[in-house]
Amino acid sequence: MTTPIPASAAPPVRILGIDPGSQRTGVGIIDVDARGRLTHVFHGTLAVAGEASFPLRLKRIFDELGDIIAAHRPVECGVERVFMARNADSALKLGQARGAAICAVVGQGIVVHEYAATEVKQAVVGSGRGDKAQVQHMVGVLLGLKGPLQADAADALAIAVTHAHTRASLGRAGIPRGAWRRGR
Repeated sequence: MTTPIPASAAPPVRILGIDPGSQRTGVGIIDVDARGRLTHVFHGTLAVAGEASFPLRLKRIFDELGDIIAAHRPVECGVERVFMARNADSALKLGQARGAAICAVVGQGIVVHEYAATEVKQAVVGSGRGDKAQVQHMVGVLLGLKGPLQADAADALAIAVTHAHTRASLGRAGIPRGAWRRGR
């Protein structure tokens, strides 16, 4: 008979957040412990606009995200759901960049959970209509970060925080983690 591990002794869960973009893709990684405490691990922006062609941008997103995953070993991922852009070409490019990022994650065996921008703002700011500056500020407060955050990196961290809050809420509701596959 095995003795159950107390929740306080369980290892933290490492969560990757991705804010996809065809020019800049935000990446953020946090740890969340059994008590819901959030710890910043990594954040950055993949600036790919300088590539010679759009397919090379997609390759760079895929490759660099793969390197980040290998270095930090997240086990869960949240990604921003695509929104309808005014320009069809921009929407298609965003969708392709998002696809490259998702493929990099799924290729490592990590399940992807999708969140609308309004869900992320609600979870981090308290209102689905919060602006970028509010998201940046609250992410810094929640994770104890000093100084300004680049907008795409802040959004990626906000997505990771949203996933951490969502998984905790589901746990409190008694919904098994394996039964919930948001966006899969």
